[in-house]
Amino acid sequence: MIPTDLVGGAFWLPLAFVIMMGLAMLLYVVLDGYDLGVGMLLPGATSEAERDTMISAIGPFWDANETWLVLGVGILLVAFPLAHGIILTNLYLPVTLMLAGLILRGVAFDFRVKARVRHKHRWDKAFFCGSTLAAFSQGLMLGQLVSGFGDDLLSWVFSAGIGLGVVGGYCLLGAGWLILKTEGRLQRAAVGWARGALVVSAFGIAAVSVATPFMSTVIFKKWFSVETFFALMPIPLMSVAVVALLFLFLTRLGQDMDGSHLRGIDRWVWAPFAGSVVLFVLAFMGLAYSLFPYLVLDHVTIWEAASAPESLAVIFGGAIIVVPTILCYTVFLYRVFGGKAQPLRYEQED
Repeated sequence: MIPTDLVGGAFWLPLAFVIMMGLAMLLYVVLDGYDLGVGMLLPGATSEAERDTMISAIGPFWDANETWLVLGVGILLVAFPLAHGIILTNLYLPVTLMLAGLILRGVAFDFRVKARVRHKHRWDKAFFCGSTLAAFSQGLMLGQLVSGFGDDLLSWVFSAGIGLGVVGGYCLLGAGWLILKTEGRLQRAAVGWARGALVVSAFGIAAVSVATPFMSTVIFKKWFSVETFFALMPIPLMSVAVVALLFLFLTRLGQDMDGSHLRGIDRWVWAPFAGSVVLFVLAFMGLAYSLFPYLVLDHVTIWEAASAPESLAVIFGGAIIVVPTILCYTVFLYRVFGGKAQPLRYEQED
């Protein structure tokens, strides 16, 4: 519940930090989500040159994208230490799996550059496995958070379902990014991948949206009370509209491709990625409403988990410098490396 007896910094500082943490995690999901998606789509390439182009499309960005994950977890640690301890303790297994996946894909990304030609495909498979493991683990973590860290079979099945949905959603982001950053056969293939991933994502979002209220009585009451039901209807309705528009656009995009060129709508190749981002933002809005004001559902609110107001005030002074700096750096990075991905060029031993 939202406290009514807190005033000044004791009330608004935890609120400010949870907004910053939510923004950091949303940016991480969108930005690192597409490069994890590209990693999972890597086996769909038909040649080494296409795989190189896919790696090139995320090469300048993937490492910097993970900065937002570090920032989000850092805010959780310093601003909400009680919740940090509870969440990380209960998510020990999926967090370990996620870190293993991120390490594996990081090693594979660097080693594939210097690997002998006959060994390169092994590192490509490692990059795919690391990306898939990281994506699925993140969905598993989200499912456990929403289910209140349930230890029963139903909770783990629910969490695994969210994990599969996240895998599909990241593939959708990755395919949208490839449509934007590549040309020719690979771009045409990305359109097909996007259509398939959109179907998986749509079914995943629908299934999770139906199942989530039944995992928690608190969430059920928030969504299905008389006061809020109609006020919240725009979120699912907009999600359905975005899915329909994306599917129609991707179908038209595939039909209008002629050889290696697009006819008529080549200026709109950014739309699939933008639509995918909108879909994730809408899902995030629904999730944020479902969980607020709890950090640990039904147990710990953001005010109960927060550090002392005096500590938060000092941390806030640094945060208002660090967060905009990271945001400006991210924007600068994407401006510098804008445009189509260029083929990788490096010397290799036979």
